[in-house]
Amino acid sequence: MPKKSIGSIRTNEFTKITGKALHVKEPLIAPYSKRKCIFYTIKIEQEKNSGKSSYWDTIVKEEKFQNFFIEQNGDYVMVKPIDFPKNFKSHLVIDKNTSSGTFNDPNPKFKALLDYYDIKSEGFLGFNKSLRFTEAIIEVGEQITVAGIAKWKSIKEPIEGYSYSKIAALEASDKQKIIITDLPNLG
Repeated sequence: MPKKSIGSIRTNEFTKITGKALHVKEPLIAPYSKRKCIFYTIKIEQEKNSGKSSYWDTIVKEEKFQNFFIEQNGDYVMVKPIDFPKNFKSHLVIDKNTSSGTFNDPNPKFKALLDYYDIKSEGFLGFNKSLRFTEAIIEVGEQITVAGIAKWKSIKEPIEGYSYSKIAALEASDKQKIIITDLPNLG
């Protein structure tokens, strides 16, 4: 699907835009890396054993996001992800990961995160549990690609640095979710 410039967006057309992610309000802070972002997803897993095999059990999975802009050459597109009903699909690069195990203590940042989620890093006999963690974020200013159904909206409140009365938005439809990614090869 070809990329479009924001000025060439047509209403009700499925459109892909690549540009800089910008926050609309105060940005989120990623739980592990503490970077400002508009979207993050984290996962903490614990290794479990069942008989002769082992598997990773997810004990925390959290996804947080906010409305955001995509800026491309001074033009803006608004994106409003919604959780219920979920109107988007995301494919994010894992930015940070870490783990702990029997002879491998969790690093201080991982330990603080485990404490925040009330997860004990040590087991019954004082040995470290086998835990692993991943964090994927869309950092403020990061190059991202978003695809969705294009709509032109009237601006009710002025946007700093933006002098137009309408703004493009990428939305979901009944059949098509918004697609949000920071994967460089999909841009």
